[in-house]
Amino acid sequence: MADRTAAAGSLAGLRVIDLSRVLAGPYCGQLLADHGADVIKVEPPHGDESRAWGPPFVGPGTSAYYAALNRNKRNVVLDLKGEQGARDLDRLLADADVLIENFKTGTLARFGFADPVIAERYPRLVHCRITGYGASGPMASSPGYDAILQAYAGLMSVNGEADGPPLRVGVPVVDAVTGVYAFSGVLLALLERARSGRGQVVDCSLLDTGLSLLHPHSSTWLADGAVPQRAGSAHPTIAPYDVYAASDGPVFIGIGNDRQFRALADALGRPELADDPRFADNAVRLAHRGELDALIGAIVGELERATLVRRLADGGIAASPIHDVAEALTSPQARHNEMLVELGDYRGVGIPIKLGRTPGSVRTAPRPAGADTDEVLPPPPS
Repeated sequence: MADRTAAAGSLAGLRVIDLSRVLAGPYCGQLLADHGADVIKVEPPHGDESRAWGPPFVGPGTSAYYAALNRNKRNVVLDLKGEQGARDLDRLLADADVLIENFKTGTLARFGFADPVIAERYPRLVHCRITGYGASGPMASSPGYDAILQAYAGLMSVNGEADGPPLRVGVPVVDAVTGVYAFSGVLLALLERARSGRGQVVDCSLLDTGLSLLHPHSSTWLADGAVPQRAGSAHPTIAPYDVYAASDGPVFIGIGNDRQFRALADALGRPELADDPRFADNAVRLAHRGELDALIGAIVGELERATLVRRLADGGIAASPIHDVAEALTSPQARHNEMLVELGDYRGVGIPIKLGRTPGSVRTAPRPAGADTDEVLPPPPS
């Protein structure tokens, strides 16, 4: 077996076998890799299907989508449907700490790696399993992509304008958060292994993630039985908390309490609004949201975004221009936070978890399929 890749970071020395594809699993693997783990991405001969999810492409056989989720990993190609592929996977797992996979239920068992086999053969292995609906139950065998689970878990029902159709959230939020939950679960299992010496299954599903993201709509329904409805960008329980059109573009303003509302009224040059009985506290502001939004909208519409946001910031009020993706990634604060990284031809989003003594790092761009097979799996000695 090849030596582990030397890397600084809090997870240096940890070996991870990443059998997953598309988003949630690869993102979990990349988070581990960013913090120093030796992550070996294992792809089938036809490759991770997201390699073809372009344009744009950043290299032969590598879509921008794939590249965003597979940096800092070594890459091996195995045909797990064949006997040699199964033997090679056994070699990889023999000294691995973590396995990440998102196969449909029963697939690993068909390859000869059922849960009991994994638990007996690799007792210290943390097995992170990601599924659409769960590993058992009436939907266990159903395929699941992010948008499908946004629909099933109720997220689309509360996303969109009140008079419009349900909308998919514009980023694959269920997949991405499942990747973060899986990352967290792996770390929890590794912490427990340090005490017990034993691995365990970390079971994450897109459905459970989607349901966990329904707050505050879920808590509202649990409290009073009212089925939440779409409200556009407005908050269901706070006002004002919405998009307003400045003279040169949209701005979001968020008010969290009565003190902030008084500060907003002062900043907009209408201090009397804070004493208006219709707007005296959050409950009555919600009841008169339409009137309040019309008043705020008329004032905001006379101001440029930069002037408005600066004035609100001076008053301690949370507000922001609505940036497009380019503006967001190149904003002064994003650059200060090192959230846009460049490594040779590779450009990507930075590392969101900042550690003081053992920071993560971007060391390698995503590798071509099979680039490291010979290094990771040299022929066994004859």
